[in-house]
Amino acid sequence: MPDGAGVSAAALGVTRSLGGRRWLWRAAAETHDRAGLAIAQRLGVPEIVGRLLAGRGIGIDAAADFMAPTLRALMPDPSALLDMDAAAERLAAAVARQETVGVFGDYDVDGAASSALIVRFLRGLGCPVVHHIPDRTAEGYGPNAPALRAMAGRGATLIVCVDCGTAAAEALAAVQGLADVVVLDHHKAEGPPPPVLATVNPNRLDDGSGLGTLCAAGLAFLAAVATLRALRRQGFFAQRAEPDLRELLDLVALATVCDVMPLQGFNRALVCQGLKVMARRDRPGIAALLEAAMARDAPSAMTCGFVLGPRINAGGRIGEADMGLRLLLEEDAALARVLAGKLDAVNRQRQDVEAAVLEAAMRAADAQSAAGHAALLVAGEDWHPGVVGIIAGRIKERFNRPSCVAGIAEGHAKGSGRSVAGLDLGAAVIAARQAGILATGGGHPMAAGFSLPAERLDAFHAFLDERLAEAAQLPAAADLVVEGVLTVAGATADLAGAVEQLAPFGNGNEEPVFAVTHARVARADRVGREGGSIRLFLAGEGGGRLKAMLFRAPEGHLADALLARDGMPLHVAGHLRREEWNGSSTVCLVLRDAARADRAPA
Repeated sequence: MPDGAGVSAAALGVTRSLGGRRWLWRAAAETHDRAGLAIAQRLGVPEIVGRLLAGRGIGIDAAADFMAPTLRALMPDPSALLDMDAAAERLAAAVARQETVGVFGDYDVDGAASSALIVRFLRGLGCPVVHHIPDRTAEGYGPNAPALRAMAGRGATLIVCVDCGTAAAEALAAVQGLADVVVLDHHKAEGPPPPVLATVNPNRLDDGSGLGTLCAAGLAFLAAVATLRALRRQGFFAQRAEPDLRELLDLVALATVCDVMPLQGFNRALVCQGLKVMARRDRPGIAALLEAAMARDAPSAMTCGFVLGPRINAGGRIGEADMGLRLLLEEDAALARVLAGKLDAVNRQRQDVEAAVLEAAMRAADAQSAAGHAALLVAGEDWHPGVVGIIAGRIKERFNRPSCVAGIAEGHAKGSGRSVAGLDLGAAVIAARQAGILATGGGHPMAAGFSLPAERLDAFHAFLDERLAEAAQLPAAADLVVEGVLTVAGATADLAGAVEQLAPFGNGNEEPVFAVTHARVARADRVGREGGSIRLFLAGEGGGRLKAMLFRAPEGHLADALLARDGMPLHVAGHLRREEWNGSSTVCLVLRDAARADRAPA
């Protein structure tokens, strides 16, 4: 959260909800109310919008840029990044000489999007470009010597590593004397950068730019800006038009959301402007993937995170590693539809593979949580390495603990982990590798990857328990921060529309949670894939009726209470979403939790 935001205790007196959570008020001191009113008056927005901004620590002078973020107001000077000027000069030289450039990326969304951005940018300026995304199982993460040499063998005199490369000094040495190397990466660095021409990474130990929350696609965009600036100085555009880099912002928005970067400052401007580009559906690959997913509404951060992202990721998880990149580069609409259909099918296959592992992984995690482990580490024979990261995220959400999941094959374990706010899992994994427990390992504070001999799994678990011991004091479920109280009748489409003005929502700008008090379940049934969600209609004590949805609703106290329809009043908490149908607006509450309404609301 930005400075000034905070929480206070006991929203509606709920200390343990049906979902096992505490409900906390976002701090709503009188000063925040006054600040919210002042913001609303200056910007001409509803008072609720001003109060939500104030509760997030957004001051009156910053509120306009938050509500309408622009690149002009928020973009940093690319030269603030160490090595950026050297990288831009080398890229500009490659463009001027029309050199062949190799682009080596990662197999996740950020890797595909940042690779697509650099490939399109350079091709648009006349450079021949070859690209490579490594196979997760056969090659693993990051640059490898055979693939790099193959690029050089195809004529690449400059190789650009995007979303990888910071920790690949040994592999990058394989092309020394064959090609120059530029690294555009944001992963945590352990020591000095590799001995290459330029390593642009805001998370280098010696970088003081303060831009450590950019994803690789954001860095690639700044590299393109800096390269255009260098070419402009050289007079390259005297006889030709400059490309409009804003056309690449849909790729940056997609990657920023899917890599869970904080949606504040420059990142917020990138996503807001990128979603506008995406809404035009000019990129055939994204348009085809939206069509395959039957996503007809204007794209949002949710579209990126829950519709596009999983499908682009699916190729790298269990299909062909470069399918996502190929889709983002495809210019023929018919071919893009074919690729999008394949990715959609691979994503359904990924869901089946995930479901086959999830139940056993959850049982093992439940036993570890009951035993008091600070961190959870579960592993199984032949669990697919392409889904362990997703399952680690599910376990983290369920138990509110740093969680790691690994698949074991031929005596070797390979896995991924996800963490909770405030606990740096990436640093813990790096420390375990440095201690000789892991064969490989690295990542971010919130996510990490690792591999090790299976016989060392217990030692790794003990190391994580010790390193992340603070997690043992966390509640069994993450606290839910509530920002306002409504009646059923007060949950209107107009209110939902006002709240939408704070979008895009995501990490660093969480979607507001409202508590709807004393609601009774008038109707409830399971819907969706294998009945995995619950649709409800809520009735209020003072009248009104409200549609609600609970997604990913496993058996348990929360689901049981909603399906019981026993007339007991409930406080329900969730996000207000406006829905459009046949030209009219309605409202839906996307449920996050519920509690018995056995006391009067505060």
